[in-house]
Amino acid sequence: MRPHFRLGAVFLLLAAASASAVTLTPQKADAFEQKLARIVSRAHVPSSGQRTDVPNDELNAYLQLRYAPQLPTGVADPAVDLLGGGRISGRAMVDLDGIRKKSSGGWLDPTAYLTGRLPVVAVGVLKTTSGRGVFTLERAEISGVPIPKTLLQELVTYYTATPETPAGINLDRPFELPAGIQRIDVQTGRATIVQ
Repeated sequence: MRPHFRLGAVFLLLAAASASAVTLTPQKADAFEQKLARIVSRAHVPSSGQRTDVPNDELNAYLQLRYAPQLPTGVADPAVDLLGGGRISGRAMVDLDGIRKKSSGGWLDPTAYLTGRLPVVAVGVLKTTSGRGVFTLERAEISGVPIPKTLLQELVTYYTATPETPAGINLDRPFELPAGIQRIDVQTGRATIVQ
């Protein structure tokens, strides 16, 4: 998996709804893209404590204006809100028809009742140390309706499965941070990436 994709996936999968209206400009997307290039260029440099601050608005500008075309078909309008204390909220519009067609469709299958493009939100805590991270989900919802973690996992699996990783991304599994990143400190409105 390309370092840009992995880094973007870290932010996207750990994120959800951007609560504040922010003007997303190409300049802000460019600023994040330049920071991302510096982070990737230092991927093989021994840990030096190099810090890169990423404001929420730069991250969202990048996600919306540059990264969105790389998302799987059926996922659009990604947004992240860095809440502080390691907490992250992420949102995306997700086409639920594909996963609904894959489901059993029985009475007790919640995907049988979900159709079309709906906003999916996930909120949780990101803990990172020594080049590894773990995300602990606090809550998830579709169109404002709370959903169980198992349904969110089904969505994540469906949209992140690749030939290399046919089971997709597991929300419970600790993961390696890309590009030699040692930790990501999430503060209110910004994240600090330490390499």
